[in-house]
Amino acid sequence: MLREMRWWDIAPVLELERELFPEDAWSQGMFWSELARARGPHATRRYLVAEQAGRLVGYGGLAAVDGTGDIQTIATARDQWGTGLGARLLTELLGAATDFECHEVLLEVRVDNLRAQRLYERFGFEPIGFRRGYYQPGNVDALVMRRTTQTSSEAPSVQGT
Repeated sequence: MLREMRWWDIAPVLELERELFPEDAWSQGMFWSELARARGPHATRRYLVAEQAGRLVGYGGLAAVDGTGDIQTIATARDQWGTGLGARLLTELLGAATDFECHEVLLEVRVDNLRAQRLYERFGFEPIGFRRGYYQPGNVDALVMRRTTQTSSEAPSVQGT
């Protein structure tokens, strides 16, 4: 089940974040800051969590500024890889970009994360550049990808992914 991320989700999100991204995990403060901008009439963020049998198994977030969306983070527990959960999270975040009237969506992905790059390519993201040493402290480059806004009927099917 996907639902809006709330403050009480930060602790389990941080556990998953540290497991998946031990070198460059987000801090508690970063999640608090993002969630502070996710509610109310001037919200510019949309953060989601995925739960399964009472366990948090994924999360993702989008920021929207001046017609451009940015996938801030997206992650799924290792035992969820290949289940389509990442695609469902991405579909919801792209829907949020549409709600925020974004004409494009950007993201950064580690150059060594080919599995995630393939997911983004399936959704129409195209490489547009690199950010050298973006992921610290490991000094890993980021591939910057962009997708122009499409209608939801143009998004790939998430069934069986």
